[in-house]
Amino acid sequence: MNRIERPDATEGCVALSRISELAAAEAEIFIRARPKSQASLGNGVAGFFGGVPMHWMKDWPTPFPILVDKASGATITDVDGNRLADFCLGDTGSMFGHSPAPVARAIRRQASRGLTYMLPSEDSLTLGLLLAERFGLPHWQIATTATDANRFALRVARAVTGRDKILVFNGCYHGAVDETMVRMDSGKPINRPGLAGEFRDLTARTRIVEFNDLPALEKALSHGDVACVISEPVLTNSCMVLPEPGFLEGVRTLTRKAGTLLLIDETHTISTGPGGYTRKHNLDPDLFVLGKPVAGGVPASVWGMSEQVAARYAAYNSTKQPGYSGMGTTLSANPLQFAAMRATLEEVMTEANYAHMEKLAERLATGLDKAIRKHKLPWHVMRVGARVEFICAPGPLRNGGEAEHAHASRLEAAMHVALVNRGVLIAPFHNMMLVSPVTTARQVDRLVAAFGDIAATLAA
Repeated sequence: MNRIERPDATEGCVALSRISELAAAEAEIFIRARPKSQASLGNGVAGFFGGVPMHWMKDWPTPFPILVDKASGATITDVDGNRLADFCLGDTGSMFGHSPAPVARAIRRQASRGLTYMLPSEDSLTLGLLLAERFGLPHWQIATTATDANRFALRVARAVTGRDKILVFNGCYHGAVDETMVRMDSGKPINRPGLAGEFRDLTARTRIVEFNDLPALEKALSHGDVACVISEPVLTNSCMVLPEPGFLEGVRTLTRKAGTLLLIDETHTISTGPGGYTRKHNLDPDLFVLGKPVAGGVPASVWGMSEQVAARYAAYNSTKQPGYSGMGTTLSANPLQFAAMRATLEEVMTEANYAHMEKLAERLATGLDKAIRKHKLPWHVMRVGARVEFICAPGPLRNGGEAEHAHASRLEAAMHVALVNRGVLIAPFHNMMLVSPVTTARQVDRLVAAFGDIAATLAA
């Protein structure tokens, strides 16, 4: 059944009729520019369920996925020869650019020496020290995804505290960790809608409160059954929400008071600086997780423990029954990861590169904000280091509940396709943009100009 819309219906304070007109016009432009992609992907890729290798490839708002020929620096080229200034950067996986030269060299060097053998390589001798120096915690383990790293760190938290619950903030993102797949609905915790095959009530072992709400956190921790609070320093996957002054310090104080561990997941907020939001703002987590970009695009993640947690975990291991811990995968901590992570930490995640990223991210945020104000749109822009987001609602937002209501899905989808048609790619699931060490001022200005052009069309 076709949706019947009121003539005055809006999204993001833009008439739905205007959004539909923009979406239809931009879809036609996109299709005309990509005959090879359409021929290859228009009816799906043979052999893959749903026609794509990974289901979220169908979630891009374009009429069909872009078939990539190559990516270099901060530019993607598709099989039709269209070049895109890439501000998605693999949704943070290629945050430092596509195939950074030091990482590519490290991969080539290690490829001739073996890719995996369940034993350390010489690069691991340096890597452990680099992780401790960079992120502040003394004890580290390697995993393959941030999801795995979060799962393992939460297992440790439960083991050493003897408690079975964790606590998350509404609107959080921690990969595919089951316990974090909850949300609040009218103030009550529920399983996140859309979960495939989940047969458990995840709220039985997870407490959930709103971000920036210290009284709610204190009340939730007062039961004495929460092993760990897992948190991003900034909500990043549900329209960006920054912590209010004193909030993160309050989280640390309340968790210590309750005997609860604190896990900081920096997978997205590593955009803040070489040591992440944690080092820049002097946070003091018990557990720390970083995935996606830590190996320059090679699948890898790390999780660290404080001295106290490591000692408690060692004591736990000395008394538990022997047997498989349920932590670890065969391909984790392989020499290819060691080589790529060492190159990334030593030669890519540098102060100089972050200074470049910060400067251009500020240029981007300022340009987007000027366009919004010029066209009198009730939107706002948020930034955490090299990560920028425009939000089609007034702001700033205070918590995940507000962030959820701020999404304007049809408006955002139309804008994303319009940006692609103007030579710019941003993240598909929200309005996130990343500035890399190899992003240029010209690419930033192109994005700002494209955004301004689309804003003018919508505001006319």
